[in-house]
Parts: sequence; C-alpha cells; structure tokens
Amino acid sequence: MADEAQTEAGSLSSRVIELRKGRGLTLEQLAAASGVSRSMLSQIERGKANPTLAVTLRIAQAFDMNIGDLVDQPWTASRIEVVRGNDASQLFRDDRDCRIRTLSPLHMEKNVEFYEIRLAPGARLKSAAHFEGTRELLTVTQGQARVIAGENRCELNPGDSAHYHADLEHTIENDGEEELVSFLVVTYQ
Repeated sequence: MADEAQTEAGSLSSRVIELRKGRGLTLEQLAAASGVSRSMLSQIERGKANPTLAVTLRIAQAFDMNIGDLVDQPWTASRIEVVRGNDASQLFRDDRDCRIRTLSPLHMEKNVEFYEIRLAPGARLKSAAHFEGTRELLTVTQGQARVIAGENRCELNPGDSAHYHADLEHTIENDGEEELVSFLVVTYQ
C-alpha cells in the first residue's frame, strides 16, 4: 500500500513538473494561479507530499484541466471503464416513445457524446439547435429512420449512417413499423 501511494505521488510530481515547465511557469507563478503555497508545490514536485483532493483540484484548475487529466496519463493508464447495459443512471430518457441511453462514461469531457436511441413506431425525437459547430452522426441498426436537419432530410435503413449539422433544429423520426434502434455520436467544436 505504501509503495502504491509513493508511485502515485511520484507520478503526480513528474506530471506537475512537466506541465509547469512546459508552460514556462515558476513555482511562484503556479502558486499564485492555484492558491497552493509554493512550499507545498515544491514538496509535491519532489514527491515528498501526497496532496489532498482539494489541493489536487486547485492545481488541475490552474492548468485548465480536470483532476482526471492531471492524474491520468493516457500512455500509462491501464483502466477499462465499463458502462453496464442495466445501469439506470445511464438512462437519459426512458418513456413509451423513446429510450436514450448514454454509452460514454458520464464524467468524460463533453466534446464527444455517444448514445443508443430507441424509438417506438411513429415516435420522433425533436431537438433544438445545439451550440454552433455541433455535429451528429446517426447509425441505424434496426428499423427505419427519417432525419431532418433544418431544411434537409434523408431516409435511413439498417446499416445506413447520416452525418448532419446539429447546430440547427433537427429531428429523428421512426417512420417504420418496428422499433428503431440506432447509435448517435454527438461532437462539439
């Protein structure tokens, strides 16, 4: 257990040093930006202190990051995050016409979202315009869909995909006789 804490402290220390030097900051400048004392930052960088969550958060915010980005380095992370099919917390909407299940972990940065969408026959999912630059990619796996984005429209069958602007009013309709099952990827710029 002590070895694990030491490894985590060492990983954080090298990450803070890398980010601070990469941005050309002195310890004093990072202390001013984060509200964490210079001496505490020095101890963290030398691996002599294991900071509290609150201190780690303030350091992450000083680098315009979240804690996950500060602590987790993509090339060293070995975790696999699983979103279970029966996890009710992942349901964005669930009624007789429409079921929207979030497939991406809820804590992820929100520049990409991934959903499973199920629409009953005759049902529709109408959305107001999202932020400028937002795009959606809808892939149908079962049933038939009609996608309307602004003045544009298309019909989709199983295996078809449509990529469209979602920064204007848009609608996904089930115009078939069976349940529509589809996957939606939303990207924000």
